[in-house]
Amino acid sequence: MRLLVVEDDIPIQEFLKKSLSEAGYLVDAAGDAKTGEALALEGVHDAFIIDLGLPDSDGLDLIARCRAQGSTAPVLILSARRSVDERVRGLEQGGDDYLTKPFALAELLARLRNVLRRVAPPQYESTQLKSADLNLDLLRREARRGEEVLQLTPQEFSLLEYLCRNAGRVVTRTMILDHVWRMRIDPATNVVDVHIYRLRSKVDREGLRPLIHTIRGVGYVLKPV
Repeated sequence: MRLLVVEDDIPIQEFLKKSLSEAGYLVDAAGDAKTGEALALEGVHDAFIIDLGLPDSDGLDLIARCRAQGSTAPVLILSARRSVDERVRGLEQGGDDYLTKPFALAELLARLRNVLRRVAPPQYESTQLKSADLNLDLLRREARRGEEVLQLTPQEFSLLEYLCRNAGRVVTRTMILDHVWRMRIDPATNVVDVHIYRLRSKVDREGLRPLIHTIRGVGYVLKPV
């Protein structure tokens, strides 16, 4: 998925680019409406994240111009404008969702997934995840390594599910905190490392091929060696 972020606040823009890239998206960014409009009309983006307080134009006018020129990509509006009237106006003028500043990254990612899901073709989602001899039953919330049922806490199962959904792909501590804990926690905390250690002791017992690997300085990946 490729996203366009139109945000003139450079620290926020850089934060969004880094966080969305870590979440697996390709990200283009613009700091003003003119550049944002030119990028938006290339027609290569799956969704836009647009701030309303742009230096050269109101974000709502940018959305209206893009819609008038045939852009149908969903728009997640970011704004410090909090009134109900402003939010309704944003949705009526072409926005698909509205998130006020300051915002939590976990909520932004959840809202982004939601607007993307609305325009994506319906797909069947399996209730089973598998990697090598590791099997997760999402309905029963049960994990097996071979024939052995793993005795996992709910948090450990959620962590293992996230690793399985991203099998073969390195996930950072920040991504894990956002997706598993769904709240802002200081990335310097060792909560992820502690849970990975406990999970690994159950999944990768002695004599079994290790599945959970540490990528030093980056994060973790689940894959057979």
